[in-house]
Amino acid sequence: MQVIHAEQALTPEGWQSDVEVQVGTTGRIEHVGPVTQPATHRVPLLLPAPTNLHSHAFQRAMAGLTEARGPDPSDSFWSWRRLMYKFLGQLTPEHVEAIAAQVFMEMLEAGYAAVAEFHYLHHATGGTPYDSLSEMSDRIIAASLQAGIGLTLLPVYYQFGGCDQRDLIAGQDRFGNDPERFQELHAQAAAQIAKGPSDHAIGVAPHSLRAVNPSGLKEVLSAAEVGPIHMHLAEQVAEIEEVLAYLGARPTEWLLDKHNVDDRWCLIHCTQMTDAETHALARTGAVAGLCPITEASLGDGIFQGTRFLGAGGTVGFGSDSNIHIALFDELKALEYSQRLRDRSRAALATSEKSTGRLLFGAANRGGAQAAARDAGRISPGAWADLIAIETDNAFLCNRRGDALLDSLIFTGGGADCIRDVWSAGRHVVENGRHFQRGAMETRFKEVMRQLETDI
Repeated sequence: MQVIHAEQALTPEGWQSDVEVQVGTTGRIEHVGPVTQPATHRVPLLLPAPTNLHSHAFQRAMAGLTEARGPDPSDSFWSWRRLMYKFLGQLTPEHVEAIAAQVFMEMLEAGYAAVAEFHYLHHATGGTPYDSLSEMSDRIIAASLQAGIGLTLLPVYYQFGGCDQRDLIAGQDRFGNDPERFQELHAQAAAQIAKGPSDHAIGVAPHSLRAVNPSGLKEVLSAAEVGPIHMHLAEQVAEIEEVLAYLGARPTEWLLDKHNVDDRWCLIHCTQMTDAETHALARTGAVAGLCPITEASLGDGIFQGTRFLGAGGTVGFGSDSNIHIALFDELKALEYSQRLRDRSRAALATSEKSTGRLLFGAANRGGAQAAARDAGRISPGAWADLIAIETDNAFLCNRRGDALLDSLIFTGGGADCIRDVWSAGRHVVENGRHFQRGAMETRFKEVMRQLETDI
């Protein structure tokens, strides 16, 4: 039993002072209430730790390598994607495991307790399957175990190079499967997940309407009877135009018309939606999976956050390309995008909740729902996904309540204030440092020395 005494804690009932949180050996919270016994940990502020709902771990190794202008004067998401395909051609399973372990360690130090890994790098160079179809998935699982992070693995179904069902190009061929082989790969990965911690889970991720045809999507979804369903949706203008030309409707419009989208679904990005699509998606109960730092990096566009949340929609946050893993900066980036677009302030705040309070609550609720993870709240029965924050510093100045949470997100020093992180009761970050940081960094840097970075 771990007993945490918090001077302040954010619970489903609101802000509370002098709170005792008991964490059982199962990794779940057993009791929340007034202080009754000696503490194993004393913290100034205790918060629920969100789930990172969208990650491509291997892309962390590309961070900083795609910022020069290429030969194409209209450098864009699509030119970035070509560089990504070139880079991943050299990655081995050993490389991927080391990179993912570094990524998961950085996520934990940033305040995420769990991750939904949108995993599509399945095969060897040229698209040749490994002896075990789930080899690369197994490496992601191994990395999560080393880091101690909660994991919802999302094996990605990817079949075509576009809506016209053209063949996969070099790079993409490492992602590709037909429905039958994908089902076998998924079954193998699920068997590995079942051997791991009880807070690990598996879902399914049809990549996008460009990479999966209607019949393949229907077949894969029919086999996905339980677990979350994630898909990229409405990210780029060219994607909208291609789907409209081949399927006769815009991506969001087509998906909502053809499939029963509900709270099992997490649709990633959604930066190119009409007002009507925004309201329609909000009504489904699905999570809009937002990755504001990556969306800004790739020039995707601005999500209609004020309209979607105003319509009762659910959002969560992910680090996607992992170019910069920073929980509080993701939240701030969404808010600032709304302010810049509308020339406003406190765009997402309500009369009841400050901007930071609303964003942080959304991150916890949406992340937990998207990952099918019983977390995101400090209450009995939930996984003990927790962040301890040091408040006696120049960023937070021992503030309290919503003002403290706003300062954590908007002053730029939030990450430096993280003292401890628990993932399903696993105390993985102490005094701001992951317990395996040294070994993971050493292995990651060795991998980076092996990789060709001139892309």
